[in-house]
This record gives sequence, C-alpha cells and structure tokens, in this order.
Amino acid sequence: MTESRLANQFFRSPAAILGALIVLCLALGAVFAPLLAPTNPYDLASLDLLKSRLPPMWTDEGQAPFFLGTDSQGADMLSLILYGTRTSLAVGILAVILSCGLGTLLGLISAWYGGLAGAIIMRAADIQFTFPAIVLALLIGGIVHSALPAGLVEDVSLPLVVAALGLSHWPHFARLVRGAALVERGKDYVAAARLTGRSAGFILRRYILPNVVNPIAVLATLDIAFAVMGEATLSFLGFGLPPTEPSLGTLIRTGYAYLFSGEWWLVIFPALALMLLVVGVNLFGDWLRDALNPKLR
Repeated sequence: MTESRLANQFFRSPAAILGALIVLCLALGAVFAPLLAPTNPYDLASLDLLKSRLPPMWTDEGQAPFFLGTDSQGADMLSLILYGTRTSLAVGILAVILSCGLGTLLGLISAWYGGLAGAIIMRAADIQFTFPAIVLALLIGGIVHSALPAGLVEDVSLPLVVAALGLSHWPHFARLVRGAALVERGKDYVAAARLTGRSAGFILRRYILPNVVNPIAVLATLDIAFAVMGEATLSFLGFGLPPTEPSLGTLIRTGYAYLFSGEWWLVIFPALALMLLVVGVNLFGDWLRDALNPKLR
C-alpha cells in the first residue's frame, strides 16, 4: 500500500519526475561510460596534441567526432564528462554511505544509552557543527596532503576525499537519528521488547532502526548533492582528485585556466553537468522529503 501511494505521488509531481530523469540519465551515462564515450580518456595513446582545445563539433571550427570539443591534451570532452560524472557519483555515494553509517550508529548509541556516552557523542557533534562542513573537509584534506608523500597522496586521493566528506557530515545524521530514536524508545512496543529480555542490539536493529529509516533516506538522498558539490570544491581548490583521475571538479579546475582565453567549453560543459546532477538530486530529494512526511499525508 505504501509503495503504491509513493508511486502515485511520484507520478503526480513534475519536479520529482524531472529530477529522477536527470539523475537517471546522468547515472546511466556514468555507468555505461566505456560503451557510450567516443574515446577512452585514460588511454594516453589515443590523445593527439594537434587536436587539443578544439571547439565543439557544431561550431564553425569544430571537428568530428568531438561533439563537445577537446581539452588541452586533445581528449574528447564528452568522454571526460561521462567518466568524470562516474567518479563524482562514486565519491558522493561512498561519502554518504560513510557519513550515514557512522552518524546512524552514533545516534542510536546516544539515544539508547544516553549518559556519558551520549553526552560525549552529541557534544562532539555540536563542536563539529561550529565548522562549515566544506571547511572541515578542506582541513582534513590539507592535513593528509602535508603528512603524506606527494606520490602517495595521488594513490589514496579517492578514499581520502570520501573520508574527508564523510567525516565532515556525520553529525547531521547523528542528530537526526538520535531525535527519532528517542521518540521510538519511549513507545510501548519497545518497553514490551525490553520486558521480554531482548538485548539492546536486537531492539535497536529490529524495532527502532526500521522506524527511523524514512528520515535517514531523505537526508541521505539530499546529502549526495552535498557530497558531489564538496568533491568538486575540494578538487577545484587542489585538495581533491588529481587531474589523472578526472571528475567534474577536476575538469572545472583545469578548464578554468583557459576560460578567459576563449576556450569556454572546457569549463562550461563540466559545470553544466555538475549543475544538472545537483539540481536533479535536490528535486528528487525534496519530493521524497514531502512524500515521507506523515504530517503531509
């Protein structure tokens, strides 16, 4: 019944449909990038410097098959965007999994046990809330960059960005889960489970967690947009992924250097892909938040 209600609400919402279509198209393009991309940007043998910085194919000076032009190394921009979207989505999803898992675990512990453990967890979350998430991610990235050798930083750049973004946003999940779990903890079915001798872990896993999934799902969906934008910001500032591992952020960073020399396509098209991805996720997330809100049913 719930699934049919959600489906009916979804198909009655043009914004939700538009957002889902945008995300679906970009996600499919990222997943099937090896099949859809005209060239493989990781194959250095396919690069031709004589075809570098070509404008889009549909302009006067464009050449086939470079529909969106080429970059400073002669790589096809459409291929770079497809592979870059794949990397950005992977970073965003993995970062949300980390922040959601850590925040949910700490929020449940804080709500169930309370006392000193709960106070320490929530005070740590409060302290972290005083720092903007992206500033904290930059701080983590900067510390690791200065502590590790330059060659090793590139090898661990992807897990480093995932960890920086995930650790910077767990307090949002912890506070949300703690509030919802405290409400569920005071209900009769939880008291009955405790009287039957069920362990704390069983009650949290079997009874409380399923009843706080809806707000977690909404926040996780919206958080993907934050993580994708965070990766782009870190990469643009030089603390994210290296140019050898293209993401939308690194493409914008490398293309920005040529923006004022007339090669506008090097930065405009990756920026449009990033904007569409973030807008699509936010549109779908906003609909999901309203659809799962019991006060609006």
